[in-house]
Formats: sequence, structure tokens, C-alpha cells
Amino acid sequence: MTTRLMLISPAMNAALREARFPHTDEPAATGTGPGGETMTPPGGDELDALGLRQAEAVREHFPATATAYVSLSPRCRRTAGALGLDARTLPALAPCAMGRWQGRTLDEVAAAEPAALASWLSDPASAPHGGESLLELLARTAHWLDTLGDGDGTPADGGATGKSTDENGTTGKSTAGKRTGENGTPGNGTPGSRLIAVVEPDIVRACAVHALGAPPAAFWRIDVRPLTATELSGRAGRWNLLSGRPLHSAAS
Repeated sequence: MTTRLMLISPAMNAALREARFPHTDEPAATGTGPGGETMTPPGGDELDALGLRQAEAVREHFPATATAYVSLSPRCRRTAGALGLDARTLPALAPCAMGRWQGRTLDEVAAAEPAALASWLSDPASAPHGGESLLELLARTAHWLDTLGDGDGTPADGGATGKSTDENGTTGKSTAGKRTGENGTPGNGTPGSRLIAVVEPDIVRACAVHALGAPPAAFWRIDVRPLTATELSGRAGRWNLLSGRPLHSAAS
């Protein structure tokens, strides 16, 4: 049977505008501001006013029967919350681990480590930042896609945390995976189910590469805009791809 998967990229924020590598976890606070507010380092993942408004504008536009997952990254969790999705965090959908480069812009890395950046861009097995290589990211994503119909959409090692996001992007106990599917059975990632995952652009690109059977170099030729839906339908070894559908209007 056919599995239908909608991958949603995070809404716009400052880190996306500045082309910063995403944080895998919440950026550590750097102190307090003059009004007592918590200060975070550059590359923080709060949604900006436009991104939040656009996400909230489409929060009711999803199938009620779909099971929802979300990446560990803060901006994905906040986007899922703004969209009104009761989504379980899933380590298998974490962004590429960028090691010491996370939170830095591409220009900053190019200025500080030009040879390392060139190696990372040209060699899919390279991980000069001390994190995950492109090949490792592609393999992780491919494994998740190919096992979607085997159970609840999570890896065999129990990749889902069992926690869900609220409107503020914080986590709580999840009910995802217990919703009813089209035939009244739990919509838990079995063949024929509908799945939604709010993930970083690199996960969308990796899924597209695997679905199309493209070489690793194709990863760098795929653009993913904020708050767009990339849809896959099929099963392991045979996926159809519909890419880049915006969830919001330009006037939002």
C-alpha cells in the first residue's frame, strides 16, 4: 500500500536569512539582557514575526488523520507548534550534525576554514567540522524512509522520544501515533498511512536524493524554501516526488 509523507521546512527566522548552520539542540544562553531577558548567541532559532504569522495562518490545513513528527532542531519544533501539529520529536530526523560549525554562517566558516569548507562541499565522506558527513546523513535519512512501512515510522532502535510540541515549541507527552487512519485504524506509519514531518532543509534534500535515486552530489543542487511542503508517495524503492509547494501566500 502507498505511504504519503509530507515534509515541511521550518518557517522563516534570522538564522535562515543569514544562512547559518542549524543548532541540533537549543543554543546555550549567554547571559541576561538589560530587562532581565535571556540572551542567546547568534544563530538562535526563534521564528521571526513574518515566519510565525505565516505558520499560524496555515495551522488548520493538515489532514486530521496524519501522524506528525518533528526534528530535534529548535526552529522545527517551534514551527510545528505554530502549525498546531501534535508532533513527536524524532532523532532520526535531526539535522546534519555540524559539530563546531553549528550556529555559524557559511561566510564565517569560509573565512575561518576555507580548506575544510572546500573539502566538505566536494567530498561527501568528509566531516571536517567534527560532526556528520553527507554520506552519513543520506544513509540515515534513506534508512528512515525505507522503514516507514515497517511499524510506527520510527527506527528499530526506538527513535521517537514520545514527546510532542506545543504552540511555543516546547515538549510534552505525545499522543501522535494514536490517531485514527482513513480506515479507522491507528495512523502509526504502517503502509497506507499519512505522515507529516517538520524537518530542516537538509533532511528534505536528503529524502529527495534518496527518492530519486540521485547521486550524493545532487544534494547541493536542491533548494528548499522556508515553510514549503515536499510530498513523497509510495514505498521503499519506489517513491514519487512533489517538491516545493508553499504553504502560505506571498501576502501572508
